[in-house]
Amino acid sequence: MKHLIIYTCSLLFSISALAQPKQPYEMMVEGVKVIVQPSGNDIVEIQTVFKGGVQNYPENKAGIESLAFTALTECGTQKDDKNSWKNKLDKVSAQVYGGSGMDLSKLNLNCIRSDFEGVWPLYVDALTSPRFDEKEFERIRQDAINNIKADESQPDNAIGKYARKLAFNGKNYAKDPEGTEATVKQLSVAETKQHYTKLLTRSRIFIVVVGEIDRKELEAKIADLVRRIPAGTPVNFVKETYLPAKNSFSSTQKDFATNYIHGIASAPKPGDADFNAFNLAMRIFADKYFIEVRTKNGLSYAPQAWLDGSMSPTANLAVSTTEPDKYIAVTEALINKIKKEGFSAEDVKNEKMGYVTGIYYRNEMNGSQASSLATNEALFGDWKRAIRLKEEINQVKPEDVSKAFNKYFNKITWAYMGNPAKVTPKLFTEGTGKAPASSLQKGKKG
Repeated sequence: MKHLIIYTCSLLFSISALAQPKQPYEMMVEGVKVIVQPSGNDIVEIQTVFKGGVQNYPENKAGIESLAFTALTECGTQKDDKNSWKNKLDKVSAQVYGGSGMDLSKLNLNCIRSDFEGVWPLYVDALTSPRFDEKEFERIRQDAINNIKADESQPDNAIGKYARKLAFNGKNYAKDPEGTEATVKQLSVAETKQHYTKLLTRSRIFIVVVGEIDRKELEAKIADLVRRIPAGTPVNFVKETYLPAKNSFSSTQKDFATNYIHGIASAPKPGDADFNAFNLAMRIFADKYFIEVRTKNGLSYAPQAWLDGSMSPTANLAVSTTEPDKYIAVTEALINKIKKEGFSAEDVKNEKMGYVTGIYYRNEMNGSQASSLATNEALFGDWKRAIRLKEEINQVKPEDVSKAFNKYFNKITWAYMGNPAKVTPKLFTEGTGKAPASSLQKGKKG
């Protein structure tokens, strides 16, 4: 669950709120798009973005891309072993780190402008001539397995993965970028290196730069980098709409102190006309959901609702509760009330204000700005959306928000972990037919 929340935040926060001394721009360098945002400060952030995510490998190889991008910074390069390479970075407190997610993978550089000349060659080596040392690879693979086991022992993480597998059974989004213990165990250093070599093509990457670097200097450096990378062939990545035909409920017995529930509903694809409206709808709904489930009815400590803004997005509900039947009654009543009455103009106005404030607050750092540009380019094919998002959000009307919620938030795929004797599945698939005796009906309209 935490990966989905983090991945959604990186998508939705734009950089438009920051007063920039210079305008952002893009340039094509040897066939690779380079997006540049002058920063007005002494920090340089560079992200080389590899498109595709879970669409780049089969399910039985899940985890291979995550391992590959960890290996770039943990196995050394052809010029330096791991310790030598890291020591050079540590001398100037620079950071180079990689990561892999549902839709993209990245290798990031962060340093002070005055150290850029010395750090840039280390970054280029990590990208273009990684060592994939077998001994170090065995270490990071075991670390990955340990992390997977730790995640699986956390019910909040386990229920999220279970729900996604149910919703996307047989499709790309059923895969976990970190893999499973079974898939990661059988990954060899040779095939992981081969996977990275396949990814490292000009057709699969773009580069984001946030910093004060002269355009000609930057173009020359990136041209030198890109010339070391083969052209490759164009790749088309699929955006899918999750549209369940009916409500469904699946459970697995677990000896937890409480019961964990995760629901997945439909959502508009990135670039759809109602994406921004549904984003606002889910943010408003999340607040109301928390109030109904926790504050008014005391059914859970931390109920959550959110939009997973990925290439195949979903609306999500999550809760841990000892009273699942009462929970679904409260949740059903809330959903029905919103569908009948809609969101009020005041709801939408307040959410816009909070959202725009978040844009100002969260993009004070170069890394956040770069991530916003990168994610909008990868998912929307439009990095400039990061610049104009505040204006787009302000143009959304209250009726658009209500219509979007009614359109997408219908059938739900429910996943349940806990005591099967505590839950009545029929209530989740067919509904309760009436509102519970709670304070829901007493609240204000909207």
